[in-house]
Amino acid sequence: MLTIFYLLAFWVSCTTAFYLPGVAPTSYKDGEDVPLFVNHITPSLKKEDTDAKTYLYSYDYYFPRFHFCQPENLEKQSESLGSIIFGDRIFNSPFDIKMRRDSTCNKLCVATYSKTDAVFVNRNIRAGFMFNWLVDGLPVARNTNDTKTHTNFYSSGFNLGIVDEENTPHLYNHFDIFIEYHERAEDNYRVVGVTVEPKSVAYEDVDEPNCAATDLKPVELNQQQETSVAFTYSIRFIESPTVWATRWDKYLHVYDPKIQWFSLVNFSLIVIFLSIIMSHVLVKTLRNDIQKYNEVNLDDDVIDDLGWKLVYGDVFRPPSNPMLLSTLVGSGVQLLLMGLATTGFALLGLLSPSNRGSLSTVMFILYAIFGAVGAYVSAYVYKFFNGEDWKTNMLLAPLLVPGALFGLFIFFNFFLIWVNSSGAVPLGTMLAIVVIWFVVSVPLSCAGSLLGFRKAPIELPCKVNQIPRQIPPQPGYLQTKWLALIAGIFPFGAIAIEMYFIYNSLWFNRIYYMFGFLFFCFILMLITTLLVTLLLVYYVLCNENYKWQWKSFFLGAGISVYIFVHAIFLSKFKLGGLTSIALYFGYSLVISCGIGLLCGAVGFLGSMYFVLNIYGQIKVD
Repeated sequence: MLTIFYLLAFWVSCTTAFYLPGVAPTSYKDGEDVPLFVNHITPSLKKEDTDAKTYLYSYDYYFPRFHFCQPENLEKQSESLGSIIFGDRIFNSPFDIKMRRDSTCNKLCVATYSKTDAVFVNRNIRAGFMFNWLVDGLPVARNTNDTKTHTNFYSSGFNLGIVDEENTPHLYNHFDIFIEYHERAEDNYRVVGVTVEPKSVAYEDVDEPNCAATDLKPVELNQQQETSVAFTYSIRFIESPTVWATRWDKYLHVYDPKIQWFSLVNFSLIVIFLSIIMSHVLVKTLRNDIQKYNEVNLDDDVIDDLGWKLVYGDVFRPPSNPMLLSTLVGSGVQLLLMGLATTGFALLGLLSPSNRGSLSTVMFILYAIFGAVGAYVSAYVYKFFNGEDWKTNMLLAPLLVPGALFGLFIFFNFFLIWVNSSGAVPLGTMLAIVVIWFVVSVPLSCAGSLLGFRKAPIELPCKVNQIPRQIPPQPGYLQTKWLALIAGIFPFGAIAIEMYFIYNSLWFNRIYYMFGFLFFCFILMLITTLLVTLLLVYYVLCNENYKWQWKSFFLGAGISVYIFVHAIFLSKFKLGGLTSIALYFGYSLVISCGIGLLCGAVGFLGSMYFVLNIYGQIKVD
């Protein structure tokens, strides 16, 4: 163990000596080209008091109906797997930018919008769709002020246009781009910030636009006839004291941090409170129960009120559908390890926001790798249930849950194809995912299953009776559905605030970087799930109900109900079209079930350890 610690410390010390892959700085010389890349057109969250609908899918920047100016040689930039899955489509642009060379009123092109295209663009302006440009890996942003904290920050992306008080949309067609640079050495410059001030200007002469004119009206795309629009831009370089290593600080802004700290402290106290209750149950109540059980005769009436020992002959009886339960537990462990590892790497700063798609790529790779551990747990639990059909278990471990996820992914992809969204994953990427899964994850899962089945079975502290004991009538509040609702609300509270920010990042292209909050909220959720499940399972056993296996899983998974309901209440915006509705509710259900699966595995494994230990402490005749 000490050797592993030293190796880890050595590895961490070495990471300060080089830049992480994909985020190494680029230095420019005076007058050297600074490329501007364009990414997809993405939706944004509209204010609740507006009548505009919100759409949850993106478009390619060069989607024909936008008529944005294209370079002579259009080149698609290479992207990571995670970047492609989340809809990034990065291309070069016709902007001509040279380091420290200011320029004004540069003409890009003249675009002509038909009546139908004008309707399309105006709809997307009202819906709040946004440009997403990149310069040296940095998003081109708007300089924004947070009214709550009174701080300025750079908000990534900017709107397609503006809607005036009369609800008339105006397309932005002139862009004042401000590039901040830091002089690292003589004739060695680095980009440390990029902002834009877009304008809507209806030039009198689109062939010879005059940016200096002050009395021009904004662009209004006519939905009754064709409209010609000239696109122009200006470039200004500003020297900045900001060094390259801290350039992202302006972009990574915490909205209302007091709420997050309050949530974190509040549910930390809840975890402490639950820990005290569990300590009382485990240390005092259980110790007294075990002592009484070991001192009296089983036939004496004195033990009638001590119900959990009365089911010792049935508590290890295999549950119904042991194959399904063991497979779900293994898949939950796989998700758990992926979540812990991903948030841990992000917390350590190993997943930089400048390396686009790195987070989702790492999640996919870790999920595939941890299939081996998930299959091992699935096989071991199935063996604990006295299961014998090990071949079926070996196949289900890497195929049941991942196959269902992939099937839903394909289903939602058809909706994106239907609306010509850039988020539609290409067929080649789909095939790559399948190949990676069957080449990497399935063999690892099979190896994990074989190891799980070859491992010596758990020695049960009590023999299982041949005839099942009759379970006495149970109180209504001890039904699984009510217990799951009770158990789920506590861990949900630990992550409720972070779920809001995660959904904004997922749907509205905002950079999520508060991995410190997320990691500790994730840990609080797991601890709370475990404590609440153990406490409720103990009371179930005290009522002489020995069917704890599925019950413990559903108790842990109860959080999924609250996550899905929370997602529904978050959707106060008006979803536009069938595709947005299907994507929002479909992926919200997938996220809810995924977290439920994860917490269900924690609840079951914790209960399994708990039951084995308490029944191992009593003397059985």
